[in-house]
Amino acid sequence: MVNNRQRVTAVFAALADPTRRRILERLSGQGESRVTALAKPFRMSLPAISRHLKVLEDARLVHRRRHGRIHMIRANAAGMKDAQRWIARHAAFWECRFDALDALLKTKQRKETNP
Repeated sequence: MVNNRQRVTAVFAALADPTRRRILERLSGQGESRVTALAKPFRMSLPAISRHLKVLEDARLVHRRRHGRIHMIRANAAGMKDAQRWIARHAAFWECRFDALDALLKTKQRKETNP
């Protein structure tokens, strides 16, 4: 069974590759697409595109539907939810830290200008 931490790791690993990000961008702009149509603008073989799609599928960022020999791919926004929650949690932490740093710097600046 895959836990939340593993899903977040899979999403970030999938998004780390520029080709996979471009595939997702294309899907978000056109909805469902045939694998062969997705592969067209890329300078790589169909098996290479299929490997990229497998990574995206494993991360739950895309969904594959088979109709005979035709494979249709569509983006799955729900696959991003765990990663979005992780980012939101950590962003809140860093915002708090940056606010504290800002307050410290303002205090130091006031002390330097008004000794």
